[in-house]
Amino acid sequence: MKGLILAGGRGTRLRPLTHTRAKQLVPVANTPILFYGLAHMAEAGITDVGVIIGETGAEVRAAVGDGSRWGIDVTYLPQDEPLGLAHCIQVAGPFLGADDVVMYLGDNMLQHGLRGLVDAAAADRHRGTDAPAARVLLSRVADPRRFGVAELGPGGQVVRVVEKPEHPASDLALTGAYLFTPAIHDAVAAIVPSPRGELEIADALQWLIDQGHGVAHELFTGWWLDTGKKDSLLEANRRVLGTLDPRTDGSVDGSSSIEGRVVIEAGAEVINSVVRGPAIIGPGAKVVDSRVGPHVAVGPGVLIEATTVEDTVLLDRVHLRGVPRLVESLVGRDAEVVRTGRAPGSTRLMVSDDSSVELP
Repeated sequence: MKGLILAGGRGTRLRPLTHTRAKQLVPVANTPILFYGLAHMAEAGITDVGVIIGETGAEVRAAVGDGSRWGIDVTYLPQDEPLGLAHCIQVAGPFLGADDVVMYLGDNMLQHGLRGLVDAAAADRHRGTDAPAARVLLSRVADPRRFGVAELGPGGQVVRVVEKPEHPASDLALTGAYLFTPAIHDAVAAIVPSPRGELEIADALQWLIDQGHGVAHELFTGWWLDTGKKDSLLEANRRVLGTLDPRTDGSVDGSSSIEGRVVIEAGAEVINSVVRGPAIIGPGAKVVDSRVGPHVAVGPGVLIEATTVEDTVLLDRVHLRGVPRLVESLVGRDAEVVRTGRAPGSTRLMVSDDSSVELP
């Protein structure tokens, strides 16, 4: 079995957060989102992983390397145009060959990873010729119109899949984790582009169903988040921070207070400040005369001075100075947010990389 992670093609850029950087490398709890997916592949026993890359491929290659840190072998598969998820299967065809494949969207986060999906597929293989051609991971959602939606038959099999339906037949959304047998190659070769010009994975699944191939499902009961939006990324950050084991590898002076689940990385300094967990202070970061947390991820090299910050992700080398209360924000690399006069009681921001913001 092989793995396929989508870190390119359609949706590789998060605007306005980044211009040329891959959104899958935006950190959650100071770890790039894409790294969680790679770790899930390794945990599920998948060691041969293809990574679909697009225009941000150079950055993804530099961050991921050869995959050895996770004990996997990574093959990079360029997708020249963002033509849909099913098109990614076509791009990966020579790499996948006749193997089964687990496909995973690189900007998704799943609480329990991919082990359940892989184990269910192993049980499928013991069934022989009656085994389904695909298995999808579904989750109940409040607004299924935003997702690919599956409709189940009386026996629990998937009988219909529709991409972003106006009138959903169920509340079961495709989570972005799939397991396919080699039959998927026939499916993606048979479908045509959707009205938005893409080869839709929902159409490929429907083709398998229409041709009499079984499509099974697993119902995901943990949390699942598509981190392509700021609010969902902040929610993922809250959840992951809450699982960290507290430790202090940096320095905390005698006038500072550390409360709850807090990680202070090597080289970080906390001076005359309060850090309330869950929170993480990245390597080389400096917190002075400030209150940080809860639910804050402070990236490497960040400088926070005379500021209160809560429920926020700060990427590398951000500088905050004199901000009365920064909340529910995502601040890009090398951005500066400083107070120049009287400020409002609270501030909400989504700031691009290399920006400077002055608060009145």
